[in-house]
Amino acid sequence: MPVPLDEHPIHQTARSMAEVATTDRNFYDRCYFNAFDPAEADGPMLVTGLGMYPNLGVVDAYAVVRAGNKQHAVRFSDALHENRLDQRVGPYRIDVLEPLQTIRLRCDGDGHGIGFDLTWTGSFPAVQEPQHQIRMGSRTILDTSRFAQLGSWHGVLRVDGAEHDVAGWIGSRDRSWGIRPVGDPEPAGRAPEQPSEGFWWLYAPLRFERFAVVIIAQENPDGYRTLNDAVRVWPDGRVEQLGWPRIEIGYRSGTRHPERAELRCTAADGSSVVIEIQTMTGVPLHVGAGYGGDPDWGHGQWKGAGFAAGAVYDLTDAAVAGRVPYGVIDHAALASCDGEPGAGLFEHASLGRHDPSGFADWAALSP
Repeated sequence: MPVPLDEHPIHQTARSMAEVATTDRNFYDRCYFNAFDPAEADGPMLVTGLGMYPNLGVVDAYAVVRAGNKQHAVRFSDALHENRLDQRVGPYRIDVLEPLQTIRLRCDGDGHGIGFDLTWTGSFPAVQEPQHQIRMGSRTILDTSRFAQLGSWHGVLRVDGAEHDVAGWIGSRDRSWGIRPVGDPEPAGRAPEQPSEGFWWLYAPLRFERFAVVIIAQENPDGYRTLNDAVRVWPDGRVEQLGWPRIEIGYRSGTRHPERAELRCTAADGSSVVIEIQTMTGVPLHVGAGYGGDPDWGHGQWKGAGFAAGAVYDLTDAAVAGRVPYGVIDHAALASCDGEPGAGLFEHASLGRHDPSGFADWAALSP
């Protein structure tokens, strides 16, 4: 049967838009947003998003707010509806008011701890990132496309009864789609011949007065870079490549918590572009937001019809604090680019061995 999307000239295969082009159970289509006030080093930080999983028949959404040492989370899940233009699940809804420019997010989840009515406005054009692939043995476990954008917010965020006017808050967003591990765990099967020794990842979308910068890097334990992209985005739509960033991260002693970073890039004319970063608060994405390693909830899992739940995590609790370092953390950050002030996201994970950082194994910490 046709679905509402079939009314639009957007087909990519000789099938109804009710289907995706692959039968891989792990196909997903998801959006992500963050929001914070760059003037408040320890102020609240919101991370939220909605995903659809056509081959699993699930739609879900989450919102997480870090406020001090507490992390508040709400999650919603339901059966995927046939009109995927209608981005909603339970009391959570996303409306595209102007594609690639203005998005409205609403969540009437106050009964579970978080509610909001927020509008995102792009400050710079969205930029397409390189296709990202990861293989495990002979199988491709991640094959995705993504675009990113820097922007600003207005509206109201409500957390545990407290109301925040987000005027002046900034953030980044992305939409990604393709294949990545989602849903309930698959059968273990044959173990890899060479288990992973580590995972090192950096993602830094940053905004400055005259331009935005988006930098991505992923490295093997020996430092071999498997993904590299660094661009400067101008308001008129120009995208300038910034070469191969040399990355130096300053970790807090006795941890792998990044307190600062220096990214040395190269402009098209060969001149140096130096970005300095200082992290502020941060949201561990595997504590309530459903990303890899979250024991409470994962994206695409079937939780039954009309699922809704809230949780509050104390990041000083030993049971929570002990797992925080073993996942991806989204840090709000202040930045400068050749002296020009800015701010944005510093997303980072350093797990296991990473020779360039001096980490020999999973237990190694910064001196």
